Amino acid sequence: MKIRLGIPKGSLQEATLQLFAQAGLQIHVNTRSYFASTGDAEIECMLIRAQEMARYVEHGALDAGLTGYDWVVESGLEVVTVSDLIYAKQSRNKVRWVLAAPESSTFQKAEDLAGHIIATELVNVTRNYFRERNVEVKVEFSWGATEIKPPMLADAIVEITETGSSLRANHLRILDTVLESNTQIIANKSSWEDVAKRRKIENLALMLRGAMDAKERVGLMLNVQKEDLDAVLAVLPALKRPTISALSEPGWLAVNTVIEEHTAWEVIPRLKEAKAQGIVEYPLNKVVM
Repeated sequence: MKIRLGIPKGSLQEATLQLFAQAGLQIHVNTRSYFASTGDAEIECMLIRAQEMARYVEHGALDAGLTGYDWVVESGLEVVTVSDLIYAKQSRNKVRWVLAAPESSTFQKAEDLAGHIIATELVNVTRNYFRERNVEVKVEFSWGATEIKPPMLADAIVEITETGSSLRANHLRILDTVLESNTQIIANKSSWEDVAKRRKIENLALMLRGAMDAKERVGLMLNVQKEDLDAVLAVLPALKRPTISALSEPGWLAVNTVIEEHTAWEVIPRLKEAKAQGIVEYPLNKVVM
């Protein structure tokens, strides 16, 4: 049994390959080929544009793939949503498709754009957005560089943004959020009904989520005398409860836990004050809940 997995080619490619590597699966990409090899003999990969992923998954050319929720909605195709993975090109946040107009324009809201031209790659979603508001506009497909089109080639745009910096650099002002999106693992319906393929896809999702949950977290190990344990535990913010085990030396305990990395700066000195010893902070590859 093999599954064919779609990896998003383009802006998400590098972040996706890094996530797989952290999850424990190396994907080897040949710059001259759209096929990629992996360390798992049961998984073969194809590099596919995120915009087209839902089509090939729905048709069955791919058993599963990673793409944005935005492109699944835009396609209107029926696929199985296996898992959300909240990461983007630059961060671990969702991205937004926003309605934006020139800073110098008088447009303040969607209704002000009646009768005007909107440029976007997300044509169907944009048309539905204006249709729901009973606003008649002309939506034109943009092949890219959408931010530079207003005001000469379009009156406003619907464009994806992670930080808003590109919009500001092109003197555009956000009027509204059209759609929030994040990366998803999607699957073909028939593949999802196949017991072996479903198990493989679910395990893949489990490991990727584990790698994501490990980001921005670190492990902490420390030793403490039994009488000081309560003071130490009062300092520790744990995912559930710390693991506590007895050391070979009577009266001493080992404590192991996971904390948010940004809290370590304050937590470790407080642990020392609570009489913890041998404090070790270490990186995590995966945290499987």
